[in-house]
Amino acid sequence: MSLSRGSTARPFDDQAGTAWPEAPYPVLVVDRHGGLVRVNAAARLLLPDAARGDRLHERVPAWLSEAHRRLGDGTPGTFAGATAGRIDDRFFEAHPTPAGDGDIVWWLVDDTDRRLAETALSDARTRTDVLSEASSALLSTLNVPRCMEMTAAMAAEHLAEAAVLVAPAQGKRYPVTSARRGGPVTQSTQKVNVAEVPGLSEALQGFPPVPARWINPADIPGWVVPENFAGPVGSVIVTPLPGHGVPAGALILLRSGTEHVFSEGEEVFARLFAARAGAALSAARLYTEQAAITATLMHELLPPALRNVHGVEYAGGYRASRDHERVGGDFYDVHPGTGPAEETLVVLGDVAGKGLDAAVLTGKIRNTLHALLPLAEDHGRVLELLNGALLSSHHTRFATLVLASVRRRDHQVHLRLTSAGHLPPLIVRADGTVEEAATRGTLVGALPDVTAHTVRTVLAPGETCLLYTDGITEARGGPLGDELFGEHRLRRALAECVGMPAEAVVERVQMLATQWIGTGRHDDMALVAFNARRNGSPTGVGGYGDSGRDE
Repeated sequence: MSLSRGSTARPFDDQAGTAWPEAPYPVLVVDRHGGLVRVNAAARLLLPDAARGDRLHERVPAWLSEAHRRLGDGTPGTFAGATAGRIDDRFFEAHPTPAGDGDIVWWLVDDTDRRLAETALSDARTRTDVLSEASSALLSTLNVPRCMEMTAAMAAEHLAEAAVLVAPAQGKRYPVTSARRGGPVTQSTQKVNVAEVPGLSEALQGFPPVPARWINPADIPGWVVPENFAGPVGSVIVTPLPGHGVPAGALILLRSGTEHVFSEGEEVFARLFAARAGAALSAARLYTEQAAITATLMHELLPPALRNVHGVEYAGGYRASRDHERVGGDFYDVHPGTGPAEETLVVLGDVAGKGLDAAVLTGKIRNTLHALLPLAEDHGRVLELLNGALLSSHHTRFATLVLASVRRRDHQVHLRLTSAGHLPPLIVRADGTVEEAATRGTLVGALPDVTAHTVRTVLAPGETCLLYTDGITEARGGPLGDELFGEHRLRRALAECVGMPAEAVVERVQMLATQWIGTGRHDDMALVAFNARRNGSPTGVGGYGDSGRDE
């Protein structure tokens, strides 16, 4: 059944009822030839120029008229889904419904708000992912230049076309890191006028950022714009990088004139990113400062590098109780005499305990002994004064010591050896005999009085004196891992070192002790060996004579 175009009744009315004209959605009834048959009230509000009899393609966007044309052509499966597109500034889904006489009813559903919500949710998720990635990546490095480089690169990639990070001034210059999206990151230290960039001076002081709309892109100086930036600057954000109490710098974001200006939401996102970057930079700088301080302090705690002094060879070895530590409770020092006729004082000691706490006390003992060098001729007096200094300090630890005053006379080395609760030195004679120096004494830092007995002996050319701590003899290992290295193994090892240089003796003992321990735990280990060189006359500190004659 079919009715004429001018009829007041249509098969569509019979099939769809009369409620559609009052439907809240815009509804268009279009014949198979693309002519508008009916337009409801909502559609007239959306398309005020549309009227019955008009051609569809003249009143609606191409996406809708093209979809209707395909339906008129009878394309299979056309009614399986809707089509979508913009009408003015709104986004609509168009759902076709077949009606009588080949007419098609187009129901237009406004999908703008849903799409905006989905876009906002997607943007929020993307920004959350970016912030999470930034936190993970930036906090994974404690290297300041690397952290600055990553901050600028990530900002250029996710926030703008280009990013410039300005760090706090170093003297009269500012470290500047520049990055361009898809380009390299450059770092330099420049003498620039930060007042040329609106809001930059304030941002470097930690003040809140200046809104982007207040910054005239034309005021941005050339040093801020990275090389090969795409066109003139069109929009700028300047935001501080908050640190831990002290600003970590400032971040400048740039977009060219072809890009959209920064929105208010993007400014908020930039500040969130800057907060994470500032925290990472601050942590990296704090670590760098602490590492520098630690290295300076550690330098004073590390055992010294020994050398030849006044014709006597000295060699030392040290191994902390834990492989990841560099200092501990064992220590040694060699204080050269002012000339060949003066004694050189050798000190080796063992503080109760391990690790940094013990190392701090070793530092105090070493400094105190250094101050007592003018009294080094009297070992007993030195130990007495050191004992008093330790008793008057807040430390509750004690220590054992052995002092050796060394002086070469002609081809022999004359020794004065004093033990303060420490293992007595061992002397390797030219015939392979290993002697124990007969010196005894009480430890320092525990009792009001300290007693010690000094012995004298002489080393012939090729003979060696070894000072060592109990970390050597008490090293636990062996086949079952529970046997002490012991003094008998140490003596046997020394007997095999007759005539060896002092350095070779130390290396030999260390190697055997390490092999004995294996992967087991051990105490701090320290040892010092010294002997008379066979050739060369005594000279100043660190040198030998050139005569080549046997003394």
